[in-house]
Amino acid sequence: MTESSPRADDRCGTRLHLVDGTYELFRAHFSKRPSRTDRQGRDVKATVGLVSSLLGLLEDAGEAPTHLAVAFDNPIESWRNERFGPYKSSEGVDPDLLAQFDRAERAVAALGVRLWSMDEYEADDALATAAVRFAPEVGQVRILTPDKDLAQVVRDTHIVQIDRLRQIVRDEAGVWEKFGVGPASIADLLALVGDAADGIPGLAGFGAKSAATLLARYVHLDAIPDDADDWDVTVRGAARLAATLRDQRAEAELYRELTVLATDLDLGADLEDLAWSGVPRESYLAWCDELGVTALRDRPTRWT
Repeated sequence: MTESSPRADDRCGTRLHLVDGTYELFRAHFSKRPSRTDRQGRDVKATVGLVSSLLGLLEDAGEAPTHLAVAFDNPIESWRNERFGPYKSSEGVDPDLLAQFDRAERAVAALGVRLWSMDEYEADDALATAAVRFAPEVGQVRILTPDKDLAQVVRDTHIVQIDRLRQIVRDEAGVWEKFGVGPASIADLLALVGDAADGIPGLAGFGAKSAATLLARYVHLDAIPDDADDWDVTVRGAARLAATLRDQRAEAELYRELTVLATDLDLGADLEDLAWSGVPRESYLAWCDELGVTALRDRPTRWT
């Protein structure tokens, strides 16, 4: 045990919750909640929904967050768009939703929650970095997003991924059950089968089963032999798939580059900066007054 490593009994009561703010904002925008505008007539439905969702998390005795951070893609574009034009972008996104990103970040700050506004990198990169970096210091890291990318940093039951909408908690065994591969192969899997949410097409002919069978054996793309005769697992249409992979390895490697999440970013925060002690009364009530959100004024149960 090093001096910087906390004792197990110091960690057991701490839980770091990492929230995909972009996903939560989109989810609130497209929810069945009634439309909402602020005093200036601006659409704030997504922002108010996000705050309500975060308050629900903070009040959830089952989740019991002790440390918390929210990450946003702001703008949605990142370095990945420079590498691959069709990568996900803000094109086609409702302007009323895009206009709320800055306001949503101010709302998160008003809750006393640490936020990361990502531009060159994505929110997923911040969440992955925080999960890996702070895992040794807490009892458990809980990543709140259904995004398949984040499965690559799940570790046993210590770093888990949560889909709050479907009430699914996925640990490492759950990753294997869901995808047929372990966390180390998730980026390779998405490179082969594609990821529509991120604009990654994958390679023609590769389905979830064939890709998982290969990667469960070889782990990474570059370890899969070019010739199907050298494969020591049975895959339907092996010769055709091997030819596709052989001819399009460069594309597959690019897709993998795009799906691998950064885990070494400078987040400008230590674990203590993510500790949540309550909602700052003055800033939060000022936010409520600014937007005219009277129903949320008395919602917090813990103040600072």
